[in-house]
Amino acid sequence: MGSSVTKKNFLLWLTLMMLVAGVGVYYVIQEFFPEHYFSLYPAIPLFFYAFGWYYIYFFDYSRKRNISKVLSVYIGTKVVKMLIAMVVMLLYLVFANSHRADFIIVFFLFYLFSIIYETLYFYLFEHNKNKTDKTE
Repeated sequence: MGSSVTKKNFLLWLTLMMLVAGVGVYYVIQEFFPEHYFSLYPAIPLFFYAFGWYYIYFFDYSRKRNISKVLSVYIGTKVVKMLIAMVVMLLYLVFANSHRADFIIVFFLFYLFSIIYETLYFYLFEHNKNKTDKTE
């Protein structure tokens, strides 16, 4: 599947957002709360970055197949993300012996970052699509 402008822009901004958020949160933890750092921290931004790739590829594929179902795809991917996030948090709670609350707080923070980013991106996509449709 080729790369659309939508996909390229999404991935560019996702990469920048995850780098800034990942390094920023790491800096805050190390500078102000070093006792709360846990070894799996780098896996959290990577998880949401990988899910962002899944999201945009699925969104772009669906958009090219049936543009009228874009909202359903958006909501469906949010449900999938929520379920996978819940499973990841549950697995950490069951198998980890330390930093459980730290993991949950940081994981939820990145969950919020990614939801806000995807929602904003989707809103701007729809807004621009509607503006283009009205001018035609």
